[in-house]
Amino acid sequence: MAWTKRLTHGAVSAVAGIAALAASGLGAGGSALAQDPIKIGEINSYTALPAFTEPYRMGWQLALEEINAAGGVDGRPLEVISKDDAGKPGDAVTAANELTQREDVALLMGTFFSHVGLAVSDYAKQREVFFLAAEPLTDALVWSKGNDYTFRLRPSVTMQAEMLAEEAAKLDATRWATVAPNYEYGTSAVEAFKEAMNRRRDDIEWVNEQWPPFGKIDAGSTVQALAQSEPDAIFNVTFGPDLTKFVREGTTRGLFQDREVVSLLTGEPEYMDPLGAETPEGWIVTGYPWDQIDTPEHNTFLEAYQAKFDDYPRLGSIVGYATMYSVAEILEKAESLETEDLIAAAEGIGVDTPLGPITYRAADHQSTLGAYVGRTAVQDGKGVMVDFGYRDGANYLPSPDEAKAMRPGS
Repeated sequence: MAWTKRLTHGAVSAVAGIAALAASGLGAGGSALAQDPIKIGEINSYTALPAFTEPYRMGWQLALEEINAAGGVDGRPLEVISKDDAGKPGDAVTAANELTQREDVALLMGTFFSHVGLAVSDYAKQREVFFLAAEPLTDALVWSKGNDYTFRLRPSVTMQAEMLAEEAAKLDATRWATVAPNYEYGTSAVEAFKEAMNRRRDDIEWVNEQWPPFGKIDAGSTVQALAQSEPDAIFNVTFGPDLTKFVREGTTRGLFQDREVVSLLTGEPEYMDPLGAETPEGWIVTGYPWDQIDTPEHNTFLEAYQAKFDDYPRLGSIVGYATMYSVAEILEKAESLETEDLIAAAEGIGVDTPLGPITYRAADHQSTLGAYVGRTAVQDGKGVMVDFGYRDGANYLPSPDEAKAMRPGS
């Protein structure tokens, strides 16, 4: 069921869905009335990174409102019980346990940081609970540490690194330096980009690596160390407040002068907007040029989002919205709240999103959602993406057989 058609479809199917559920007794414990809500457990790092997670919450809230207005899933409304993990794996596991054991949720969704997502994924495996990871980007989530219970929406670090490397390999640059936060996401992103570049070019020299702690970057010393290595180009993985500090210090010290920069996530409004006119120009980035995308599916989403919140969407908004609709589609296809049925329904399922249709692959549970790649510029005192294009995630994934071989137990 396409989300763009959901309001019409839901009105037609609600009565039939209620009757079918009443006859079958589907629901938590098999005894719930058809009109009882289906509980969804949601976990994210709201206090740790509000720039992304608040728009993310607004995205899933909009989707939830639309889904329930259209009759819910087979006549049952969805109810989201949300918890904040504070960016800590231990807090996330505690939240997951409370949601599954006390609140009796049908499944889990969410998380932002890679190490947090991995912790919840392991919990889902141990407790045999369905988990749809919204944002964590580490490859390990679906490959080296993948499990039957975990699926992921966002394109992974390898997928986005491959997209960026396509453009970076064209540059007249051989001496490269990297800077990334020193945790799972940062280390895996650098590894993926280096592998992608080395595969495309045999003349690349990696001259420096900087690993500032996330949220505590010493921008002055980081910039100085990078400059001393005299790279031709820099691969940057910092984001949020760290990115702002890095850009300001790098600009002040001339680090970016006559030097190419390739930067993961920097084109996302939540990270570029705080820079405003200080946005560095000409960086190759992944991002979300929300005000320049002119497709029917995105226009429908944009109109609804702005009408509800009187604000423009960020990339987090897309992620939250698509995650919630993915959950609804999986529940509807499963026709059951049993974990095994949810897994079977999710494998190979197609979902329409504001960025186009995606599929959750059966081989590795990774979705084919893509990303926009372009360059940064400053227009009217704000950072924007220019010369951008959408990269379909399906084109940056290993074959199903290769993906299966990368997972435990293969």
